Amino acid sequence: MAAAKELLQMDLYGLLGLEETASEKEVKKAYRQKALTCHPDKNPDNPKAAELFHQLSQALEVLTDAAARAAYDKIRKAKKQAEERTQRLDEKRKKIKLDLEAREREAEAQSAEEVKITRTLEEEIGRLREEGSRQLQEEQRLIKEQIQREREMKQYGVSTPPGALGGERSDSNMTPKLKLKWKSKKDDETNGGYSHEFLLSLLQKYGDVLNVLVSRKKKGSAVVEFATFKGAELAYRNEMGLTGNPLKISWLEGRPEATATESYRQSADGSFRPVQGSLSSERDYESVVLMRMRQAAERQRLIEEMQREDEEEKLAAQA
Repeated sequence: MAAAKELLQMDLYGLLGLEETASEKEVKKAYRQKALTCHPDKNPDNPKAAELFHQLSQALEVLTDAAARAAYDKIRKAKKQAEERTQRLDEKRKKIKLDLEAREREAEAQSAEEVKITRTLEEEIGRLREEGSRQLQEEQRLIKEQIQREREMKQYGVSTPPGALGGERSDSNMTPKLKLKWKSKKDDETNGGYSHEFLLSLLQKYGDVLNVLVSRKKKGSAVVEFATFKGAELAYRNEMGLTGNPLKISWLEGRPEATATESYRQSADGSFRPVQGSLSSERDYESVVLMRMRQAAERQRLIEEMQREDEEEKLAAQA
């Protein structure tokens, strides 16, 4: 009889084409049928026929002996259970492996997302720093403009107590603003001859103009914002606009207190305003030129002062 190890490598029931519950009679019948087909005498040219015939003989010997069959069945069952356990374990290991791979992919995706978020956060921080720097520069610019306005007010003797118009008080932090009116029909595409560009060119000769807002809803109306009180005052006193469509100028914000020597005339709308002259006179022209020269000198002085402060801050930081 073949060694036990060799028998365990074979499926004796499968070799005979039987179920494990087959009787001894069924085993012998199956053996005879199989043995007749693979007998070496009937298959002289097939070397595997002798080997198969030998295996069938081993199956007959084991499965027709009660003790040998019981031992074979017991070992075969234990082997089958071990294979099932291995299969379950393999499936569990496979599941664990798949779960691990899924977690690794998720971790990689999360890491990539964190990198993206971190990069976005760094970009936002950089943007905030840049905007903060721009805002700081803008605030410093506004402060220096305010200092310049206060110096001009002091230089020209302009004060801002409660005004004569309506008892309103001019805010020292306000930029001077003038309201402009002129005649214009609703369907007039030229707006009475006053465009944004024309108004800007018309008023810039008096001083720096920060903004010109031409009303879209109401024809013949605009607001101009000057950088200095003197520029606004000169425009208010002297600008007449187009000869065929003159301007009516009034203070909107930041009106300086009228001096005692000013003379007033009543306009067509019933309001009073200082008598306006023409910039064509030498005295008015010289006044504007001198004012612009003083403004340029003051701006240059402030620029140099800012540059000096920046250099001092850099030296202090390096120290």
